[in-house]
Amino acid sequence: MHDEVGLTTTVPVEVLFAANCRPVDLNNIFVTADDPASMIASAEEAGFPRNICAWVKGIYTAARRAGIRRVIAVVQGDCSNTHALMEILESEGVEVVDFAYPYKRDAKLLNEQIDRLCSIFGVRRAEAEAQKERLDAARKPALEIDRLCWQEGLATGEEAHLWTVSSSDFNGDPDAFALEAEDEIVEILCREPQKKMLRLGYAGVPPIVSDLYAFLRSLGAEVVFNEVQRQFAMPYETSDLVEQYTRYTYPYDVFHRIDDIIAECRHRSVAGLIHYVQSFCFRQIQDRLIRERVDLPILTLEFDRPGRLDASAKTRIETFLEVLRG
Repeated sequence: MHDEVGLTTTVPVEVLFAANCRPVDLNNIFVTADDPASMIASAEEAGFPRNICAWVKGIYTAARRAGIRRVIAVVQGDCSNTHALMEILESEGVEVVDFAYPYKRDAKLLNEQIDRLCSIFGVRRAEAEAQKERLDAARKPALEIDRLCWQEGLATGEEAHLWTVSSSDFNGDPDAFALEAEDEIVEILCREPQKKMLRLGYAGVPPIVSDLYAFLRSLGAEVVFNEVQRQFAMPYETSDLVEQYTRYTYPYDVFHRIDDIIAECRHRSVAGLIHYVQSFCFRQIQDRLIRERVDLPILTLEFDRPGRLDASAKTRIETFLEVLRG
C-alpha cells in the first residue's frame, strides 16, 4: 500500500508519485464528504474559531478522520492560515512538510523548493521529471472535457469543474483517473449539443456550495470557464516542472490570474463573470482588482459554510442573469 500524503493545495505531485506515495487533496475529501458541515463543527469543537475560513477547518478534520500522518502544507502562495493549521497538526503528531511558491514567480527559488521536496521524499530530480509525462497524459482528458464544455457545448460546466479540480491529486491514481476520464468523454460525445445557453465565467477558488452549477443551468446559463480548477489541470504545454509550476497562476500575484481570466473569457466568448470569494479569506480583497481590470459584468458571491444556495444568493444570481440578457 502506498503511503498517503495529505495536501493543503496543489503541489508538484510528480515528486510524490516518483516516491511511490499517494497524494490526497484534503480539500476534495472535505467538500465531497457526505456531511461536510459536520466536519466544520468537529473542527470548531477542537478549538478552531468560527470566524476563520471553513476550508481550513474542513482540511483539519479531513486529515484527522482519514488518519493522514504526513501533510504537505503550502506556506506561501495559498491560505494565510496555513501556518497555524500546521502547528495544530504537528501538535497532534502529524508530520508536516512545508512548501513555498515564491511570490514573484522566481524560477530559481521554485527550482530550489522542488529540489528540497525531492530530497525530503528521497527521490532524484530526474525521477520526478520523468513523472511529468505520465501526469500530463492523465491531465489531457480532463482538459478535453473542459474543451467539450466551452467549445462543443457537450459537457457541462460542472463536469469540467469536477474533472479539472480532481487533477490536483488524480484521486491517488493517475492511470485510473485517465481511463475514467476517457470513458466519460466517450459518453459525452454521444450527446446532442445543448441548446444555446448564456455563457458565464467562474473566477476564484472552487465553490463550497454544492448546487451553484445546477442552479445556473436551471436558468439557462452554463459556466464555460472555471479559472482555478482549470489551473489545477496545468493547461499549458511545458518542458519541465519549473516551467509548469511557474506558469500555474493560482499561487502567485493576482495580476497573472487576471491576465488569464481576461484572455480565457475573451477566447470562450463569456458574457459575464461570477467571482466567488470565501468568507474570512484574504483573497476577498482582490475582488476590487478583478473588478477594475476585467471588462465584463461581474457578480461577486460570498459563502461561508458548505451547503446549498440560500434564497438571497438565488435572487442575486437571477437578477444578474436578467441584466446580462437585457
